[in-house]
Amino acid sequence: MKIITICGSLRFKDEIMKLAEKITLQGNCVLNMIIPTNPDINAYTDEDKNIFGAMHKERIKISDTVLVVNIDNYIGSSTKGEIEFAKSLNKEIIYYTDMVNDKRITI
Repeated sequence: MKIITICGSLRFKDEIMKLAEKITLQGNCVLNMIIPTNPDINAYTDEDKNIFGAMHKERIKISDTVLVVNIDNYIGSSTKGEIEFAKSLNKEIIYYTDMVNDKRITI
């Protein structure tokens, strides 16, 4: 079992949730990002957004592995920052693409 934090753009939230389920069923502990319940991201204050970001970094800190969801080779600026943070902590980083049955996902 590994502790895995998933990072990626909220535009891929459906895929991220499916991936979290799959990895959990493989016997891993998944720490997922918060999926905002309000579809209008502007409804959140800057303080709210900072808390979301800080707590995601805490998830990365306690993880063995960071799984980056990069569908269609898209990695946004927030995710790039999370990757750099994970690298600074010497965390294992795995990149997921939308390839069917990607063998690199077997953890």
